[in-house]
Amino acid sequence: MAGLRDTAGRLRSDARSLLVVLSFAAALTGAGIANAATLVPPGNRSAEQPPVPGGSASRTQALKTTYEAKYQKVYRLLAKDRKLRAKIKEASAEYGINPMHIVGAIVGEHTYNVDAYDRLQTYYVKAISYLEQTISFSYDGEDVDDFVQRPEFAACNGAKGSYALWTCREMVWDTVFRGNGFPNDRFSAVFFQPFYAGQTFGIGQLNPLTALEMSDYVHQVSGFPRLDAGDPRGVYKTIMDPDLTLPYVAATLRKSIDAYKSIAGFDISQNPGVTATLYNLGNPEERARQLAAENKGRKAQGLEPRLPEENYYGWLVNEKLPELQALF
Repeated sequence: MAGLRDTAGRLRSDARSLLVVLSFAAALTGAGIANAATLVPPGNRSAEQPPVPGGSASRTQALKTTYEAKYQKVYRLLAKDRKLRAKIKEASAEYGINPMHIVGAIVGEHTYNVDAYDRLQTYYVKAISYLEQTISFSYDGEDVDDFVQRPEFAACNGAKGSYALWTCREMVWDTVFRGNGFPNDRFSAVFFQPFYAGQTFGIGQLNPLTALEMSDYVHQVSGFPRLDAGDPRGVYKTIMDPDLTLPYVAATLRKSIDAYKSIAGFDISQNPGVTATLYNLGNPEERARQLAAENKGRKAQGLEPRLPEENYYGWLVNEKLPELQALF
């Protein structure tokens, strides 16, 4: 009986995994709900800044600083470092986006999550120091490369490209494993934060899972070597080295712009506050699908569609945009 129960459990788990992947594939292939995307105008939809989460507030208080002081610090870094601005422009042009999208992501991260360093050179130094440490992508002694060989992930094996592959695996984690004998936390937090939970790195504050997702896209556009989860040092070098990470930041932002256009029918390319919000929250496809479903319901009720909105992080970016644009 125990063997039958185990087999039945595995079949149910495999079935859930397959349903996740089928819905994921349908979302990818069935995108494009509108012939012409609706332009989301510049600026904030909210007159006042949405509430800042308690975690960000407590980190800022612990450092005995303020959001404005942290913003001024990252602003000074951008203002005085001509080479950094040139790198941002280069990466933006390569991925066909306005530099303000990258600037918004950097400003948001360093205002609400971590302090900026005073010089770009410090990011290179920090990258070297972290690479001298032992790095492992694992949980409870199980390496992530072994974990994703479990049968529940089998349906992801046919995914084309690193983005589809790792996004599929993330969805299987959320559906099958999360909170079910494993921590009730994000895939990236459980397996891809070898130093301490909640920590991201580099000037773009990318997490390793995002870098792995973008690997093929960046390889195609920038010609960088593909990343491998079996080589955590290579992944960390990429997300901490400014010369390597900025194209990944640009690729992540471009993916969000493309997702909202193809899935939700909105062109967010003129609103860095919205792209910064998605950079902060992650999962742009899922959020685009939710917005598309909501607006389908609103249309059936004769209501106007709801535009994508900024969170506290994106609100600041749009609020500060004129002085940030002046730097470029």
